[in-house]
Formats: sequence, structure tokens, C-alpha cells
Amino acid sequence: MARQARFLTETFGGYRQAEPPPPEDRLVRVGPGTLGGEYLRRFWHPVAQSAMLKGLPVAIRIMGEDLVIFRDKSGRVGLLEAHCSHRGTSLEFGKIEDRGIRCCYHGWQFDIDGAILDTPAEPEGNPYKGKLYQGAYPTVEYKGLVFAYMGPPEKKPPFRKFDVFEKPGLEFGLGEPVGGNLKPCNWLQVMDNVADPVHEAFLHASISGIQFTDVNGRPVEELADKGEDDYWETEVGVLCHVARRVKDAVWVRSMEYVIPNIIQICKMPLLPPPFTNDADEIEMPQLLTRWRVPVDDENTVEFALVYYGAEDDRSYVSAPSVALSTNRGGRTYEEAQRAPGDYDAQVSQGPIARHGREHLGRTDRGVALMRRMVREGIEAVARGEDPKGLFRNGAVAPVYAAETVKRAARGPTPEADREVVRSVSHALYQKSLATRPRTWR
Repeated sequence: MARQARFLTETFGGYRQAEPPPPEDRLVRVGPGTLGGEYLRRFWHPVAQSAMLKGLPVAIRIMGEDLVIFRDKSGRVGLLEAHCSHRGTSLEFGKIEDRGIRCCYHGWQFDIDGAILDTPAEPEGNPYKGKLYQGAYPTVEYKGLVFAYMGPPEKKPPFRKFDVFEKPGLEFGLGEPVGGNLKPCNWLQVMDNVADPVHEAFLHASISGIQFTDVNGRPVEELADKGEDDYWETEVGVLCHVARRVKDAVWVRSMEYVIPNIIQICKMPLLPPPFTNDADEIEMPQLLTRWRVPVDDENTVEFALVYYGAEDDRSYVSAPSVALSTNRGGRTYEEAQRAPGDYDAQVSQGPIARHGREHLGRTDRGVALMRRMVREGIEAVARGEDPKGLFRNGAVAPVYAAETVKRAARGPTPEADREVVRSVSHALYQKSLATRPRTWR
């Protein structure tokens, strides 16, 4: 007999809370034919890194589909269904040709669009060669990442770029190890982290002591509070601000959720940089764009592009910070317990987080807004419409995230100063709306 759940209403109430609620299937299921899977398939996603394609086919799994990705000898990238349409042997054991790939079992050859080019064991005039197709998906190779569109061919949108991608003087690096950063949990609980900047003051500081430190690694107490958080819906997602008082200035941490599974992050120094000359405002440049792509319902892979100026440090991946290293698996259990990071907070929710266990509060407004956007996108696709964030009339999207330190006189009382901090954060949000291009429309 099912127990009636009565969360948080009595002492020693574990018995009444022991039966877990079901997952919210429309948000977390990503396979072919699922509501969430159909929604995600309306967008381009990174599925591999160029560095993975070194002369042999690579087996990958994306959104519950087993696929093989390869670069043929003419330099083109192919993404095909893994199992050969002849007898089901995996094309990961195939031979890469000048044009496409050839199955190891009976030599059937497939072009990158799936066209059957050769069936050497079959007689001429057979019903396959030059007439039928292996399942395939279109790809775009861009700045070291390979993107795929896995939705209905007739609904394929232009490949989406962000304005920072074309900024003069920037160089690009991969923000994750070759193969991507794998997390054994559902994509949505990884994305929840994006619209939750308040966790930084706790997970990355109060618990592990690694968030706000001076150049000698000592904690900076004045930055230890959670700050004043706020969230705004933009034309492409959710902009998240956390603003803090730092001496004669206000420091606004800015992160951005971009529909459906992207985070934009600005460069964050150990401490706010000092003002020079008569400057009243310092804006930190964009650091990275990171995608969280479902492998299947219970696994996610992260890919990222990191942006470098001519004089910037290149150690983001080669010598990752403690905060970055704790976003990856591979540590011992004791290490994770003593200094937990994003990886541990996300994965420990279980393979699929159960929203029925949650009790959202004021600081979860960004998470609630992000999930609402995903639900609305799923509903739009179910109605036969384009979801929000899709680009039809142009392919350049604005980046609203803009981490900033701005001079601001301290208010006469703590509450008055909190209002000063909040007003600076709101003003910077309005500035980001006014200065970001809208050429994607």
C-alpha cells in the first residue's frame, strides 16, 4: 500500500517520506519520441570535439541514441546510426574511406549523409546501392567542437552562434578534457546549477573554502555572504546576478542560462580588480560557453569553449582551479566528502532528481524560471511551434552575462547599502539589454 507523503510536518517522519516521488518525465526523458527529447532535438548541440576524430570512428551516445562519428579522408565529418543497416554490426569497427565509412562485416559503404554508396557482396541492380540511406545527422564543425542537429530535417534551424564567437582578437580553447566531462546524472539537474548562483557562497566557500580568496589563498570574509541575488528573463534565457559590497564598490557576479542547455560565464578573478585612473566601472571579459548535452536519461556530457585574449593565461584546462577540478569525477570518496564541488552536489541527487522531494525557496527563483522555460518550450514543440530561443532569421545571439565592478558610495545604514547594491545590479542589467546586439532576430 502506498504511503502518504507528508514532507517536513513531523519529527522522525522518515517513514512517511520513504517512498520517493516519481520524476517529472516530460522534463527529464530525452530519448526519441519523448516530449523532452523532441524539444531538445530542435536545437544544435555539440556531440564531440574535433580532437576526438583521429583516423578511427568513435562510438558516442547522445540523447539515448547510439551513434558513430568520424572524419572521412576528404575531411568531412559524418554522424551515423551506430548499427549498420545491413546486419547491425557497429560502424565503430568500420573502415574510413575517402568518401564516408565502410562496414567491417560485409563492406557496405555509407556517405556522411547516410547514402549507401557500395554493397560489394550484392549483385548489380540490388535495391540498396544508390537508392537507400543509413540513418545520419547533419553536423557543423566550429572552433574545435562538432555540433549536430538531430531533429526533423524539415525543421532544421540555422546553426546558432553567439556574438562573442566572432569577437576580434579572441582565441578559443576547449574547456573540457578530450571526450568531454561526463556526469552520471540527468541533464536537468546539471542545468539547475546554472540558474543558482547563490550556491557559490556555500558550496564553493562555506564548505570547501575555495571561492573567495586573496592572492595568498586566504578567505576574504567580506565576500563570504550570499549577496543580493536577482534573475531576469531575457530573449534567450535567464540572466542571474549576485551583487556584493566590496569596500567602495559593488561587485556583480553574472551568469547566464541560455535555452535549452547552455551557460555563459564571465572571467572571475580571485578578488575584484583595483580601479585604475578615473575609471568608475570595470567589466570582466567573457570566459566560456558551456553546453550540457544529455547522453541519455541518466548521463550527461559537458563541452565548452574558453575564450582567450592575447595576454591571457591558458591554464584553465591544463591546470584547473580547485573549483573546476571538483566539477569532475575521479576523486576519492573522502576527497569529495571533505571538499565537495558541483559534480558531487549534482550527481548525489541520484541518476534523475525527483522534484517532488524539493522545497524551493526565494533563492531558487532562477531555477524555477529556467524549468518553466523548458516546460514552455516542450509545450510549444508539442503544438507544432518553434520553441523560444530558436533562430530562423539570423544566427547570431547576444550574450547578456557581463561581470562588473562599479564604484558606488556606501549607504548610511546596512539596509540602505543593500538597496544601493541592488540598484547597481539592476542598472547593470538594463545596460546589458541596451548594449547587446539583436542581429539574431
